[in-house]
Amino acid sequence: MNFKEPIKLSELIQKYGLRLIENKSSKEVIGLNEINKVKEGDMTFVDTPKYFDKALNSSASFILINTDLDCPQGKCLIYTDNPFKVYNKIAKDYFPTLHSHDLISSEATIGDNTIVYPGVSIGRNVRIGSNCIIYPNTTIYSNTTIGNNVIIQSNTAIGSEAFYYNKQDGKYLKMHTIGNTIIEDDVEIGSSCSIDSGVSGTTRIGKGTKLDNQIHIAHGVVIGQNCLLCAQVAIAGKTTIGDNVTIYGKVGISKGLLIGDNAIILASSNVDKNLEGNQRYFGSPAIEARQAMKQYAAARMLPSIIDKIKHLIGDSQLIEK
Repeated sequence: MNFKEPIKLSELIQKYGLRLIENKSSKEVIGLNEINKVKEGDMTFVDTPKYFDKALNSSASFILINTDLDCPQGKCLIYTDNPFKVYNKIAKDYFPTLHSHDLISSEATIGDNTIVYPGVSIGRNVRIGSNCIIYPNTTIYSNTTIGNNVIIQSNTAIGSEAFYYNKQDGKYLKMHTIGNTIIEDDVEIGSSCSIDSGVSGTTRIGKGTKLDNQIHIAHGVVIGQNCLLCAQVAIAGKTTIGDNVTIYGKVGISKGLLIGDNAIILASSNVDKNLEGNQRYFGSPAIEARQAMKQYAAARMLPSIIDKIKHLIGDSQLIEK
């Protein structure tokens, strides 16, 4: 997420007691981002050797790190004992949580012919388009943008804080959410859904997509246009879903995956790897549906096959074998 205005690197170093390891980059920091979302001009952090290479080879221009390393060309390495805490402190200072004491914030903008039912909570810096319907007891958190012709059923939460933690000394430290949520035109969202804000980027629901009841969309998920998600689907953080994807009930999708356009994922499947578009998938882990059905059919035949083998060679010989 970008700062309101670029910040001088020297200002951050002085303010947070940092040490410059080496500088081969520009002197102004444009924004903060987690490692999976960084772009040129961003500052990120890394505190585990496992991810050093990923950070150093990322698009980030400024990297908070707890080890002196050789600085790659075009990067700026900044030393601190605890990169996560410093990153979090900067995030809280420059992107404070926008609390509101009003049911509908005076800083929210609501378009023409939009119906907001009693009990709806709308936070600060929220923009809602025209011809929307928002049913009772829905919560729309700050920094959320909703397009035109959107329907949101009761008891849904949109733009809630990201579920993102860093474990230190046996405790889970919460990463401060500075991202946002965008719901595009013609989206319909069922009741009791939860859509988290991006932790440092954007959670996006594409134009024309329809969500059933009790669906969870985690931080930074991007869902394409004209998708259909049935009840109790759960999608983990930073996963990208293509256009025209159908996901049936009780499907779970792991973090950081890519689901191609026009894919169909059948009910109760669990997805743990990228899926190509234009195919049907089923199972746990999900594979091509026809292959999965053959495997399940073969598994159902195993008891009768074993009985036949027992009959042919006898139980005792089967055990000895």
